[in-house]
Amino acid sequence: MTAPRIADLRRRSRRPALAPAPPGAVSLAMGEPDFPTPPPVVEVAAAALRAGHTHYADQKGLPELRAALAARMPGRPGRTWSADDVVVTHGATAALAAVVLAMIGPGDRVVIPEPAYSLYADLVVFAGGTVDHVPLAPDLHWDLDALAAALPGAAMMIFSNPSNPTGIVHREQELKALGDLLDGSDVLVVSDEAYHRLVYPGHVMTSALEIESLRDRTVYVQTFSKTYAMTGWRVGYLAGPREVVDAAAHAHRTGNGSLNTAAQHAALAALDLPDGVVGAMAETYRRRRELVVEHLSGVPGLRLVPPEGAFYGFLRYDAGLPSEVVVRELAERKVLVRAGAEYGPSGEGHVRISFAASEDDLRTGLTRVVRYFGDEGYPAPARP
Repeated sequence: MTAPRIADLRRRSRRPALAPAPPGAVSLAMGEPDFPTPPPVVEVAAAALRAGHTHYADQKGLPELRAALAARMPGRPGRTWSADDVVVTHGATAALAAVVLAMIGPGDRVVIPEPAYSLYADLVVFAGGTVDHVPLAPDLHWDLDALAAALPGAAMMIFSNPSNPTGIVHREQELKALGDLLDGSDVLVVSDEAYHRLVYPGHVMTSALEIESLRDRTVYVQTFSKTYAMTGWRVGYLAGPREVVDAAAHAHRTGNGSLNTAAQHAALAALDLPDGVVGAMAETYRRRRELVVEHLSGVPGLRLVPPEGAFYGFLRYDAGLPSEVVVRELAERKVLVRAGAEYGPSGEGHVRISFAASEDDLRTGLTRVVRYFGDEGYPAPARP
């Protein structure tokens, strides 16, 4: 990588390093479940180690895990999945990296509706491509007219559904409209569906793979991290058109090698958990979402589109301060959030609040956020 590209990557990337909350502070910044990994999953991993599963696995992933994932893939009649359509990766991060590095080269243009998870743009720049940010509509769903103008000639479009950072769930009609826009083109769609099990009442999750016009051009990216509280296990996967999957598998094994064998056995166990285990976590997030909406609704100068999925609220504020300044000053008041600017140009004027935190921490942190913006009036202009 050339020095100018490294400098461009550093300039574009605004993701801070992960750090625990300092004493007395609460963190509403982490995109990580606060639940422990379910005990049966841990027990299977320990048993796998004792049984000698301590050697390299197949570089595409354990065949039995890939087969189990293929059997659970979302889709439509007429499309069947096999183990060969799936690559197990070092979390969804490595899945995204593998497909971008495999398919994007210097000069290729990638459309990213934003605000969006900043890793997407970082990876495109890393691969030598060009990022085409397309702002969302005011309701944080896609601006289809803007997409129609941006997509011709693009090599790829990347999005998350449900969305990090906005908490939006893109509707079936949005996905169908995207398919219509792409008709006759070679644009590859990368759909990051890490939060697919976290969708709140009144909203329905539709995978891009369920849309006939998108099915054959979509790379589906998934992870065990959010659904099963397995962030530290680093198990993700991707599936899609065979030629893309094969290219991504090559990129992944070149940069990562095979995934931890015992962790893959644990992932197999997670797939067999009773649905109530995941349902109980989802219900907890639903209650926390209600707390967020309750605390932030009706506060002068603040606007929140109620989260439809995931565990984030993307809070807009009217104070004329850069979001990085707001984040720093909130940290001084002992509540940690993420700067909206981290997620793209349209994210400025927002902060992201995670409700993957205990209800006590949420109440404390949200009270501090409201006091910062409301009870005390807007803070002074940014200091030099």
